[in-house]
Amino acid sequence: MSADTATAGAPIAPRSRSPRTPWVLMYHSVAEFTDPAEDPYGITVTPQALDAQLGWLRSRGLRGVSVAELRAARAAGRGAGLVGLTFDDGYADFLERALPMLRRHDCTATLFVLPGRLGSDNVWDPLGPRKHLLTADGIRAVAAAGQEIGSHGLLHRDLTAVPDDVLLQELEGSRDRLKEITGTAPQGFCYPYGTVDRRVTEAARAAGYSYACAIGPGRLGGPHAMPRTHISQADAAGRLRVKQLRHRLRSLRGAHA
Repeated sequence: MSADTATAGAPIAPRSRSPRTPWVLMYHSVAEFTDPAEDPYGITVTPQALDAQLGWLRSRGLRGVSVAELRAARAAGRGAGLVGLTFDDGYADFLERALPMLRRHDCTATLFVLPGRLGSDNVWDPLGPRKHLLTADGIRAVAAAGQEIGSHGLLHRDLTAVPDDVLLQELEGSRDRLKEITGTAPQGFCYPYGTVDRRVTEAARAAGYSYACAIGPGRLGGPHAMPRTHISQADAAGRLRVKQLRHRLRSLRGAHA
């Protein structure tokens, strides 16, 4: 029996207790493409793939929500059945392609944006197509649609490789810019490239962020080094189930560390 077949069928009720570490999924761009060469970094999923992935979550009794909503629910003991959804970089296609799918499945998400590159493109990716980033008006439209806006820094720099003054500018400067744009200071930060160390996590905490997302933070833990699971175009039901189980095992190991 294939993994896809094994996970098909009736919805599975979520466990009554949430894992120690919440399951947070990481997306980037949602756009149509047919040639893998158009997506050399594996950051694009089609609207159809996102629709199927969110449908898989719902079929298992899970619902995707923003990280802020997830953290608040867990703090109140209502986190069972919730999964964090994040979209990095703030691509303009979020409004046209991702948001309709989120609404279809009654989900919300956190969009991590770059207020230092408003209306620009993914200049930090040397390969692949140029992808437009949201303008200030686009960011406001996402916030007005009920999605959480978080900071991804100003310019998409590896924060572990910059001096303290630049680190402060990326953290505090981006937070201030987003407060000017949306009227609300962001709760969350996302480390560009997922790279992080203790100096950077402490700086994120000192800058006023309630939480910060990485990818695989290693021995770092806590709300300012939250791990996430990268989701790609290839992640159909079987692969999603494997990634869910892998997260659960890592979370259990952390609980007994």
